[in-house]
Amino acid sequence: MGICGRLIHKTRRWIHSRHMLSSVTLASFLESTIVPIPLEALLVPLMQARRDKIWAIALVATVGCMLGALFGYALGYYLFDMLGDWLIGLFSTPEQFAEVKAQMHSQGFWFVLTLGIVPIPFQIAMLAAGATHYSLWLFFLATAIARSLRYFGLALVVYYAGNKAEKVIRKHKLKGIAALSALVLGTWWLASSLSTAGVS
Repeated sequence: MGICGRLIHKTRRWIHSRHMLSSVTLASFLESTIVPIPLEALLVPLMQARRDKIWAIALVATVGCMLGALFGYALGYYLFDMLGDWLIGLFSTPEQFAEVKAQMHSQGFWFVLTLGIVPIPFQIAMLAAGATHYSLWLFFLATAIARSLRYFGLALVVYYAGNKAEKVIRKHKLKGIAALSALVLGTWWLASSLSTAGVS
């Protein structure tokens, strides 16, 4: 058996092993903290191969991201004064981070929710939320909603599109992101309007 054959064999063994779900959790944690590479490249083929575990895969991917989000928040909250410059250089630029911090102060929950959907490194939002001491519970809730939409949305596409899921996602990814972003912004506007009306 050649190298490619052994690799395929090991991949198949992993896909059907009892460690598959815990591996997805770890991969999601790493993707949300130190490896800013879209997890879809792993999740979509995996969901196609293990359609019996589609929803479990989406769930553990969400859990892994939530753990990563808490880790990133803690870094920003407790260690930003010590490691801030290095972290900013790793994931962003000083100018971009300053803008994110300003948005965090003014928009908070809705800003985190939007960043959790659009294809922008989420590490920036985690660090900014911690550095500005933004409410942990609101940050956690916004992250949970955004990442659930992301991963369970992928599962839904695979559930209905099957082996054509990757093609469907490539074709409609930008439209999907735009639609979700519009939904978030519309809900944000409605909530702001109701809040203003209540105050007046």
